[in-house]
Amino acid sequence: MDIAAMSMAMNQASVAQAASLQVMSITKDMAQQQGQQMAEMLKSVPAPHPNLGGSLDISG
Repeated sequence: MDIAAMSMAMNQASVAQAASLQVMSITKDMAQQQGQQMAEMLKSVPAPHPNLGGSLDISG
């Protein structure tokens, strides 16, 4: 393999790796935003009634 072909192959691999890292970065940012939105949503949910779910009657 000549040097020009090797250089092109290495450049293509480098571009592919950079594109993959960019996609992963975008995905990570989206996951962080969704996590923040979910945390905000959970804060807005009212607390359950304090007496509900404290005991379970399994006698039949």
